[in-house]
Order: sequence, then C-alpha cells, then structure tokens
Amino acid sequence: MRKIILALAVLYPAAAFAQTAAPANPPTVGGKPLVQVGSKKAAAGKKEAPAKPLSAAQKLQACQDIDDGTKERLSCYDAVYTPQPKAKAAAAKSVSDCRYVKEEDERLTCFNGFADKIPKLPR
Repeated sequence: MRKIILALAVLYPAAAFAQTAAPANPPTVGGKPLVQVGSKKAAAGKKEAPAKPLSAAQKLQACQDIDDGTKERLSCYDAVYTPQPKAKAAAAKSVSDCRYVKEEDERLTCFNGFADKIPKLPR
C-alpha cells in the first residue's frame, strides 16, 4: 500500500508538469505541422468576420438620410439600382422598375415613393 501511495506521489506531479510545459517544436508529420484544434495562437491571429452585406431595402433607407431632391440622393439610389432608361417607361410597380424612368426628377420621385413605404429595418 505504501508503494502505491509513493508511486502516485511521484507520478502525479510529473504528469501535471508534463501537461503545462509547451513543446519546443510543434509536432510534424512529413515536414508539415499537425493541425491543432483550438490553439491560442490560431485564435489570436484570426480576423473578425466581415460585416453582412446590406440588403437593397437597407441601402435605400440609407439613401433617405441624404437631403431630399438632391443629385447626391439620386446618385445613391442609382448605386443600388443602376439606371437603364427607356424611351417609354411603364408605370413602376416595384422599386426596381424606377431605374427605367428616363427623367432624373421623375426617377428620384419614383425612388422616394417606394423608399418611404419600406418599413423601418434595424441597422
């Protein structure tokens, strides 16, 4: 019984010491380092995830922050929906149909009408 207690007293601290000491060189297989899941170095070097891209509705609401009736607001809308003017554009049934309106003032009014109807989304 004394021998078992003595063996445990010697081996237990040695096992604890072996777990805390970091190896000098990471283990390799075929010259390539092993993959270590959850290592502290990999977590520290990891970059933040990129922000989610905004939806078209959120982009249109962002354009609402620009002064009304200005070229900047129309340019903002045009960045969301690239203008493709047609000679005879039909009445717009959705916000994406506003890009077909040829006259800039009418296109701005069309975009404003639909952007005002969008429910406020979280930013």
